[in-house]
Amino acid sequence: MDGDVPEISKTPSANAATYFDGVSSRRRAVMLRFSDRLEITDHEQTLAVWDYADVRRADSPSGMLRLGCPTASALARLEVRDAALAGELASRCTRLDQNTPGRRGVAVIVGWSLAAATSIVLVVLFGLPLIADRLVPLVPDAFERRLGEVADSQIRKIFDAKACDNPAGQKAFVKLVTAIRESAGLDTSVQSGVLSSPIPNAFALPGGRVYLFNGLLAKADNADEIAGVLAHELGHLKHRDSMRGLIRDGSTSFLIGLLFGDITGSSALIFGSRTLVTSSHSREAETKADGFAIDVMHRLGRPAKPTGELLLRVTGKEGKGLSIISSHPLSEDRLARMSREDRSASGPPLLTPAEWRSLKSICDNKI
Repeated sequence: MDGDVPEISKTPSANAATYFDGVSSRRRAVMLRFSDRLEITDHEQTLAVWDYADVRRADSPSGMLRLGCPTASALARLEVRDAALAGELASRCTRLDQNTPGRRGVAVIVGWSLAAATSIVLVVLFGLPLIADRLVPLVPDAFERRLGEVADSQIRKIFDAKACDNPAGQKAFVKLVTAIRESAGLDTSVQSGVLSSPIPNAFALPGGRVYLFNGLLAKADNADEIAGVLAHELGHLKHRDSMRGLIRDGSTSFLIGLLFGDITGSSALIFGSRTLVTSSHSREAETKADGFAIDVMHRLGRPAKPTGELLLRVTGKEGKGLSIISSHPLSEDRLARMSREDRSASGPPLLTPAEWRSLKSICDNKI
């Protein structure tokens, strides 16, 4: 007779077995019947019947055996804290750990994860620059101007930068930019200005916008130094490097966000705007922009070497944080090139001493 009666688990302590049906959040203290299948009962009714071959181990804290069954509700769980009862279940459920990743399974997961990460790195290093080069010529001018407007607004908010508009300083700045723009062969659609920020920087935005931060003016000793920097940024503008960088670096931010959990890529646009300010162009683009600036200064009859001296001065005093030399070739190399290709001044000064003093004070609102 005893062989015909299912074995009933004894519960030596409260909550030795707890059942969640996966439908509600209710927890039930249950009894387990070991017959040809595992029967889960609450003393009054049978709540579930699981085939031993279908029972699988689920993640659980130390001191608990947590079980699930693929033929039951996906969220159904049986929790056992009694060691003897857990041992009995383990002896009957022979496929308990069948779906639990072993060392090989973990190795496969790690391997695929590393492969995915490597592929993203390769796309960032090689794929995105190539894609950006192909896409830039296809971007309509109107769309690029709109991107420049959006980036302009964000940059002013991010760096709390306001336009400097001292009348005398603004007049001197317009005179300087006009001379450089005409020498560079660019039309009057170029917009430029000086923004109040202590960061020693200059940058170009998509759609024809070039800005100086007042921090760079503060470090400059003469108009030729600033003229060369402005010519460099106009070179980026003419080559559409800012648009290319926005496509490349915004996409990079999005892919890195995917890799580290920002699945929406929500930081990409802000990252792209910051990138425009930190002048994160490729070394090839920087070298071409330097060559453009040297040619412009030659056409103006002004020396190019002072620009290299300004860059090295900024590098020496601003080795950390945002600066005009972020991601650029070494300033020593740039100064060496500008010194080699330098010519003696053959044209008139771009600004008079009084105009230069006005430009240096452009962020001073006192008239």
